[in-house]
Amino acid sequence: MSNKNSPKDFWASGDKYEKYVGRWSRKVAREFIHWLALPEGREWLDVGCGTGALSQTILEIADAKRVKGIDRSEGFLKTAREKVKDPRVEFETGDAQSIPTDDATFDAAVSGLVLNFVPEPRKMVSEMKQALRTGGTLALYVWDYADKMQFLRHFWDAAVALDPAASELDEGPRFPLCHPDALAELLQETGLSQIETRPIDIENTFKDFDDYWLPFLGGQGPAPSYAMSLGEERRAELRERIRSGLPFAPDGSIPLVARAWAVRGVK
Repeated sequence: MSNKNSPKDFWASGDKYEKYVGRWSRKVAREFIHWLALPEGREWLDVGCGTGALSQTILEIADAKRVKGIDRSEGFLKTAREKVKDPRVEFETGDAQSIPTDDATFDAAVSGLVLNFVPEPRKMVSEMKQALRTGGTLALYVWDYADKMQFLRHFWDAAVALDPAASELDEGPRFPLCHPDALAELLQETGLSQIETRPIDIENTFKDFDDYWLPFLGGQGPAPSYAMSLGEERRAELRERIRSGLPFAPDGSIPLVARAWAVRGVK
């Protein structure tokens, strides 16, 4: 049932990403920035800014003096520039493992839902630290793929039941870094202090099954890429397997939880 040649982590279309997890990541971003509670008028670096959800939240809640967002996807940056029209923000093409900025420039370096997709996470965190002024805050968050990112767990549990080879693509076992202890250890190894972690849980309610299923047909990320690698018959089989396991409410909606793990430290 699996397609060995299908891409694991294809990210290119900002609009499709928004329909897939972008709408949920914006809710997490708000809780994350409230948790950091940094003073107004600071300069922020957003690493792997994607469609600009976190950058926009920083501008709205933290009233930043300046935000620089970097991402390697031109498709995502195009969406970010269209959605976030504020003179205090700039979006630039760049690699999280080689951040295009001067050292000791920012008061805060943050990243949302990116770390586990970077080949060398320690290098990314080291680059973020280097961009900070002394006393600056480094913070990031990732989805809890192995447990409470429930809409993905329902997908992969069904996929693996039908096709054990799909476990190679499942973000849960693939990304052991998406755990509070692993995140805290990473920041500690990078030389940060005052390290804290916390879960961020948001309601992840879909109005009906189509609202749940259609984003998986957009081809953005491991699960949608896997779904679209299947033939129509096997994709329909997967769809019905998922449907049978979802917790439908009496009104036909699907109430789920989306959990992210957040970590922060000080340079």
